[in-house]
Amino acid sequence: MREINMSTKYNPSEIEKGIYDHWQQEELFNPDVDKKLKPAKYADGQPEAYSIVIPPPNVTGKLHLGHAWDTTLQDMLIRQKRMQGYDTLWLPGLDHAGIATQAKVEARLREDGISRYDLGREKFVDKVLQWKDEYASIIKEQWAKMGLSLDFSRERFTLDKGLNEAVRKVFVDLYKKGLIYRGEYIINWDPQARTALSDIEVIHKDDKGAFYHVKYPFVDKKFKFNGKNYIEIATTRPETMFGDTAVAVNPSDERYKEIVGKKIVVPLVNREIEIIADQYVDKDFGTGMVKITPAHDPNDFQVGNRHNLPRINTMNEDASMNENAGKYQGMDRFQARKAIVDDLQDGNYMLKIEPIVHSVGHSERTDVQVEARLSTQWFVKMKPLAEQALKMQKQQNDKVDFWPVRFEDTYQTWMNNIHDWVISRQLWWGHRIPAWYRDTKEGEKETYVGLTAPKGDGWTQDPDVLDTWFSSALWPFSTLGWPDTNNSDYKRFYPTSTMVTGYDIIFFWISRMIFQAKEFTGTRPFKNVLIHGLIRDSKGRKMSKSLGNGIDPMDVINKYGTDALRWFLSTGSTPGQDLNFSNDKMDSAWNFINKIWNVSRYVLMNLETDTKIELPDRNLLALADKWILSRLNSTIENVTKNFDKFEFGEAGRQLYNFIWDDFADWYIEMTKETLNDDSALNKRPVQQVLAYVLDQTLRLLHPIMPFVTEAIWQQLPQHQDNQSLVIADYPKIDKALNDPQAEKSFTILQDLIVAIRNIRTEAKAPISIPVDILIQIDDEKLEEIFRSNIDYINRFGHPKQLEISKKIQAPSLSMSRVISGATVYIPLAELINLDEEINRLQKEAKKFTAEVKRSSGKLSNDKFVHSAPKQVVEAERSKLSDWQKKLNATESRIKELKENHD
Repeated sequence: MREINMSTKYNPSEIEKGIYDHWQQEELFNPDVDKKLKPAKYADGQPEAYSIVIPPPNVTGKLHLGHAWDTTLQDMLIRQKRMQGYDTLWLPGLDHAGIATQAKVEARLREDGISRYDLGREKFVDKVLQWKDEYASIIKEQWAKMGLSLDFSRERFTLDKGLNEAVRKVFVDLYKKGLIYRGEYIINWDPQARTALSDIEVIHKDDKGAFYHVKYPFVDKKFKFNGKNYIEIATTRPETMFGDTAVAVNPSDERYKEIVGKKIVVPLVNREIEIIADQYVDKDFGTGMVKITPAHDPNDFQVGNRHNLPRINTMNEDASMNENAGKYQGMDRFQARKAIVDDLQDGNYMLKIEPIVHSVGHSERTDVQVEARLSTQWFVKMKPLAEQALKMQKQQNDKVDFWPVRFEDTYQTWMNNIHDWVISRQLWWGHRIPAWYRDTKEGEKETYVGLTAPKGDGWTQDPDVLDTWFSSALWPFSTLGWPDTNNSDYKRFYPTSTMVTGYDIIFFWISRMIFQAKEFTGTRPFKNVLIHGLIRDSKGRKMSKSLGNGIDPMDVINKYGTDALRWFLSTGSTPGQDLNFSNDKMDSAWNFINKIWNVSRYVLMNLETDTKIELPDRNLLALADKWILSRLNSTIENVTKNFDKFEFGEAGRQLYNFIWDDFADWYIEMTKETLNDDSALNKRPVQQVLAYVLDQTLRLLHPIMPFVTEAIWQQLPQHQDNQSLVIADYPKIDKALNDPQAEKSFTILQDLIVAIRNIRTEAKAPISIPVDILIQIDDEKLEEIFRSNIDYINRFGHPKQLEISKKIQAPSLSMSRVISGATVYIPLAELINLDEEINRLQKEAKKFTAEVKRSSGKLSNDKFVHSAPKQVVEAERSKLSDWQKKLNATESRIKELKENHD
């Protein structure tokens, strides 16, 4: 036996040590544009480019399992394409994540009793940069632990100099086209972060609240409506009453025609407002009357614009009440609500309080309740941008292909119903808006928007920053050198090939990358977008701090190894579906790799130091050799096809079945007889086949589990020259290895061996005890197959006497199995129970009957017979014939046993 440096058990911490550093030192992850790592491989010209830009994780903390899933899929794609000869670039980077990172740093400062205002803008940004450096270092260590083949020489950050240049150009160009504008609108406001939010940064949750039914008295104390001198208004937010500037009814509502134009009094502040008519009001909801508060509700804002109503803002930036709230000034909004309700009750204005549970918007980042607030902000006019992006999607050669395709509908629906995008944020961490203001001599405000600050005195830059997604939307092209369209990376790798991300940010990010790419590069940002789901716990629940069910991927790696985690993440789900994490699944992943390790160890120990990883002359191959090579070929084809369709779960299933079932359980077991033979002449072809199959299998597995495959591959005789599996050729289909006849013959041999094993198991007759084996054949071709492979039957069946014939007199006290074209009998007079054997055969007959019925039904369907491919129909007819023969043989045997039993 050849000596090899492999432990008897898979130990990931030992195996993975040092491998990633070696890959990095050799710069194996860099594109070949300049280095030409393998020039011979590209003799026919420059290789095709394949590029992915990583969805940049936020520098808010460590990576979670969702990041691990996302990056594993990308790494698999880039590793496979690199091995297939593509010029690959996987560009890493990080997102400054404006509001999220600022919130984290402010929380840390609060622990020290200080705020950003105590530090000032410049020193606060320094603190955030320290945070960014701290977590960027952690994230890159985690990427290395995951084995990600990223080109760190091209690493980018969404606030770096190049990205800032791109951001400013996009802002200025859109402004000059009239697609960016500034205006006063109702926006979503985060009172903790003190910034505007876009609609999709608001998460709606069910909160307990109440409908407060309040009297609004008529100014004319003598006027009565429905016998009362007031109208009833229901509100969930009495603290906004001080911003009421009207009460509205629907103009078609006959109930209220006589009071339109009447004046009423806002309780507690005694301000007079008018009852107006507007189509916005739903006359069938509640009383059909609503108070209009233009500064605190987006719909009321529109109503106010139509009726020229004043806008009265009653809250400060931190959601405390301002001077317009009278005596409640300075109170927190919820404290004010309680005090106002008490005062309404004391003043006899409160009619009733009706408890409810209603959906309330919360900030995605700080989780505080969002306020609708009147504010001057910068907006992107979305309709023209969305229209051209949707038009591009109708062009087959220009469109972005969604995988799964159903998510294209999600994208298109949102783009067709898109609102203008509020892009300004009242933060200190982010891209400063390239706009400056100064007062003119005439007392007006002058605005300048440009790439650089304007010349002259008196200019002040806008203090706001841009929404994080504004810079992230440019990521596929800004990271490759744009706006310098002559940049070699931009020319070589843009548009990128594939974007991998979760379905939860289709609106946030995917749509914005597409319309910005179309507007500024004239093309799609990527050819494919692969959408995966969310990782949930073993019970299917979303992972969260409140549930305490979050899992650190580094903890999983420390326990099971990186490759086991990658195998679970890549093969545990279909595209677009969620993935439930469980330790049982991780145990299975580790067990599979341990199987690979032990199989490889066996193969390597049985090779010679000069064993060539090339196939011997086909004339020297036995049936088992031809079968395993044909199965390998099919596996290469199926795995490659499924990778191309992003069906990694199916690719994994194909690999698992081939490695565990075909290679380990069958072929390797069948080689042991030959390898134990002292004849080198017999050994050599088997050793070559073993080496070849192991080599090709490791190449297939490498994109999914890079560490263990690299470690094993280096032990193969011809690979001990430090060449890495990272840049080895990916397996290709070899049509010369396709051998349907060998697969068919070997399958029959397998069926025979399984039948013998099953009979022995049921009869409790261990393989060590020789038994008579009688094989009655219906097909003469089977006799040749069985006799030419009699060594395998002897090894796995251990017959005392073996008889193969068309004419077999079945012993009455024997157990039997029906296989395709034959029946196996093993006389076990002293062990057999006829009742149990008849019962078992009846169950078999029931199964065969069901298959005959299913197949007959299919073939009696004219649509199937005439529409399905000819080979599919013929295959079904062959199946029907086989099932019918098995059924006939089984029923015949049942009859024989019953006759003997009686």
